[in-house]
Amino acid sequence: MATESETDFQGLAEHSADVICRVGLDNKFDYVSPSSFDVLGWTPEEMMAMEPFGIVYAKDRSMVAAAASHHLTLGVEAPLIAPRLRRKDGTLVWMEVSGRVVRDAATGEATETIIVMRDMTERKKLEERLSALALTDSLTELPNRRAFDETLDREWKRTLREGSQISLLLLDLDHFKEFNDHYGHQVGDDCLRAVAGAVRSAVRTTDIPARYGGEEIAIILPSTNTPGATEVAEKVRSAVESLQMVHEANPEGGYWVTASVGIATALSRQGGTMRMPESLLLAADNALYKAKREGRNQVATALLVARKEPRSSAPEETPASAEESSKIE
Repeated sequence: MATESETDFQGLAEHSADVICRVGLDNKFDYVSPSSFDVLGWTPEEMMAMEPFGIVYAKDRSMVAAAASHHLTLGVEAPLIAPRLRRKDGTLVWMEVSGRVVRDAATGEATETIIVMRDMTERKKLEERLSALALTDSLTELPNRRAFDETLDREWKRTLREGSQISLLLLDLDHFKEFNDHYGHQVGDDCLRAVAGAVRSAVRTTDIPARYGGEEIAIILPSTNTPGATEVAEKVRSAVESLQMVHEANPEGGYWVTASVGIATALSRQGGTMRMPESLLLAADNALYKAKREGRNQVATALLVARKEPRSSAPEETPASAEESSKIE
């Protein structure tokens, strides 16, 4: 005959929107609340027939097993975990899972664990969306400066680890201040959105474009040498010109909106080190202003090679085009 506490438990569990389970010491379900069908598509009977952790996504099983062991061996509640569970239709759902060990009143030995699972898929989607928004430029929908900095740092570390090379493009729209002054900032924003779309369509799937600031777009080219970077840069420059957006203050570009592009390539050399990514950015910036000075609507390059200077704790890099420059629109 069921005790009063068991009856109360059953009543609460069977009317809860959460999935409530009783799990034995063998990690198999001894009881599953009816809400399992609405949330997961599995009937309580189907879940109780499963092998331990059978409903848990394979990559998350170690997390769940560790939490179960934590409950039983330490005798305290473990932090909430958020594994992915497999619905009956094969899709995955994020679940917030908490557990409490039930112990024998006389011996203190664990007898079972009460598990409460709550669907948090929508919350996860919101978190992922908010995270993406924090790294996305709202105007162009390209990655923003923060995302660019994080990506460049990560890709440079990978370049050093693999002993390869990396290229960076800096694209700047020619005479863009004059464009904004003449046509207005709303048209200027439309222009930036169109240019961002042209850049996205011109780069390779492995390339990473980002809004660097103002009218500048930076493009990270992992594992790319100078000839490869030059090819991408020319495609990007041509894509912007092909938009054929009228720009009356840009005679060098045939009175269309055009872009100048600076290229820097860093070579990782055995025995050498580099202070990066600052040096790569400086070299690309120098190359960009070289393209501006030499007539705009063109591509210019710079090359960095790590010096082999074992006696120096902070060797410097020498951009091939490290000329002094001032801001040119």
